[in-house]
Amino acid sequence: MRSAYQILRRPVITEKGLAIKEHQNTLVFQVAPRATKTEIKQAVEIIFKVKVDSVRTARYPGKERRRGKFAGYRPDWKKAYVRLRAGEKIPEYAQNL
Repeated sequence: MRSAYQILRRPVITEKGLAIKEHQNTLVFQVAPRATKTEIKQAVEIIFKVKVDSVRTARYPGKERRRGKFAGYRPDWKKAYVRLRAGEKIPEYAQNL
């Protein structure tokens, strides 16, 4: 089994992600592409010591990047929307923005 820190890569800190965090009690993370919803739920509960209500995931294909005549692709990645149970305190990971 992978550790919780291998499953959760980093928080997605965007305007949309911060708005969802404040209004819908939901955290947004970039996660390992092969992580399941159950693994993501357990990882968030272990790391942040909160209870998770639901997990939604979305896969994003890597964009094509060019440098002159050379072309390549960024890696594919996966995003998880983790909704916390009512009454749970939201951890602050984006305080100094």
